[in-house]
Amino acid sequence: MASTSSFSHLLSSLLSKSPFSPRPRSYPSPTPSPKPSPTPLPPLSFHITCPKFSPTLPPLLPPNLSSLLSSASGPLFLTLASLSLSFSLFLGEVGPASAFVVTPSKKLQSDELATVKLFQVNTPSVVYITNLAVRQDLFTLDVLEVPQGSGSGFVWDKDGHIVTNYHVIRGASDLRVTLADQSTYEAKVVGFDQDKDVAVLRIDAPKDKLRPMPIGISADLLVGQKVFAIGNPFGLDHTLTTGVISGLRREISSAATGRPIQDVIQTDAAINPGNSGGPLLDSSGNLIGINTAIYSPSGASSGVGFSIPVDTVSGIVDQLVRFGKVTRPILGIKFAPDQSVEQLGVSGVLVLDAPPNGPAGKAGLLATKRDNYGRLILGDIITAINGKKVTTGSDLYRVLDQCKVGDTVTVEVLRGDHKEKINVVLEPKADES
Repeated sequence: MASTSSFSHLLSSLLSKSPFSPRPRSYPSPTPSPKPSPTPLPPLSFHITCPKFSPTLPPLLPPNLSSLLSSASGPLFLTLASLSLSFSLFLGEVGPASAFVVTPSKKLQSDELATVKLFQVNTPSVVYITNLAVRQDLFTLDVLEVPQGSGSGFVWDKDGHIVTNYHVIRGASDLRVTLADQSTYEAKVVGFDQDKDVAVLRIDAPKDKLRPMPIGISADLLVGQKVFAIGNPFGLDHTLTTGVISGLRREISSAATGRPIQDVIQTDAAINPGNSGGPLLDSSGNLIGINTAIYSPSGASSGVGFSIPVDTVSGIVDQLVRFGKVTRPILGIKFAPDQSVEQLGVSGVLVLDAPPNGPAGKAGLLATKRDNYGRLILGDIITAINGKKVTTGSDLYRVLDQCKVGDTVTVEVLRGDHKEKINVVLEPKADES
């Protein structure tokens, strides 16, 4: 290359002017003799480990310097030789390289490790529930058990109690519970609460296979708190979805009775069909709610899910395990839909029926009826209970949820064109007594 020759010429000039070059006056001139042709240095080759890249470099020093380098030992020559090598490498033509870069495997972050551990620790507590219904074949008349639904649940204690939603087991002739190790057991219904959509089952499984879910507290939850939902959506094996609490103190209606469920947790963690009855956990892995419903026009998760708070569930499960039923007070009335009362221009709960053997009938509340000419005579319209205003059926249930069986409440009613106050002793449901 031309650039290399120019540099060699410059190097020769510098060496001729160097203070280390031999001086003629110090040494007598030897007898002239034919000068042997110097042997050129062998070309230096460097092989780079990158693919498609192994250039052969030209000689780094001119031939007339080979004898000088062989006899000289000064630091100047070593420095110049190193510069020549570096400059030649810089000027050398390098072909395109296509090196293969291996990316080291990533390590999980601390929050990822915590999520993985939470799933692994709590999965053995989550079960899969199959709802079986008896069907008769139209041609053979054989009676078959056909799966009509499925859902999730979780282990409550070492005695084999399983907690889930009531709508998961509704209408079932037989129930089967599958544990995390895929072992399946026949389940019996211990009890259920239709108003709050909670049910308790029991299986005869070895205690070493039962891992109760750790129970937390839902009273101190905060919006924005991270939550985790574990279940079996669409019949799949255990899955985990994450999100945050997007709302507190929501209210939904029970699918069975229409009675409002209060203080419900709203979350954006994905909840799909099959997740019902599964646990909602906090970041410590403690139970804070039961996944029960979603708000979605299409039937799939739209980022708005609802969970019954664990503080409500704990009291219900305790009564179901001990007594097989939930003792909840009632007034013993049937009331008109809220829309019908609004059309009448009245604010309150219109009493349609008050059986004589019920609490309201015994206290003297009047029901709606027709006279001999078929004209409608409105019954009492409840406007308040114990001083708390009642405008809809949800308000009525909300007040009764704060009472107990045997309590005496003061019911304010609008009867005709005047108001009255009537004392009513609350009683349990007839089928729960």
